[in-house]
Amino acid sequence: MSLLILIFEFFKIGLFSIGGGLATLPFLYRLADKYPWFSAKQIPDMIAVSESTPGPLGINMATYTGFQHSGVIGSIAATFGLVLPSVIIIILISKVLEKFRSNKYVEYAFYGLRPAVMGLIAAAGFGVLIGALFHSAALSDLTLSNLGSYIGIEECILFVVLLFVTNKWKKHPIFYIVLSAIVGIVFAL
Repeated sequence: MSLLILIFEFFKIGLFSIGGGLATLPFLYRLADKYPWFSAKQIPDMIAVSESTPGPLGINMATYTGFQHSGVIGSIAATFGLVLPSVIIIILISKVLEKFRSNKYVEYAFYGLRPAVMGLIAAAGFGVLIGALFHSAALSDLTLSNLGSYIGIEECILFVVLLFVTNKWKKHPIFYIVLSAIVGIVFAL
């Protein structure tokens, strides 16, 4: 029964997360609150690992969550649940594509979806940025006098340095991912 819940939850995510992997983040935060599969604190780490491994972000995160839940069977179930809506929609669209290709209402719908998708991605990105640069465990009692205890100084320095370096020297993104992983390991020691 719990595998069916896993499939169903990721089916909903796959159905409503228009815009790619980062659009799944609000849904994943909701899952973290609703089920013991992972915690909200683990999501930035899940993003880091998912972004640095081959494959789409949403698929990698679904696979990870499923594995945490039920091992290999869970990872297959969660991935299946996430991908299934796309497969169904693609099949349906391919059947009626020619009929609706020049429909002005379909064009208007896609025109309206663009800003909504950008908003979802921006909100998810902002959430990741705040989670990466600030110690968010107790942000609710944040005041100007204790602001320094909530800012991750090392994280902010790494962010500014990487922002500068990636714009100055155009190296392959894998180089910066590996470099950041090494720096993260050094910071953790």
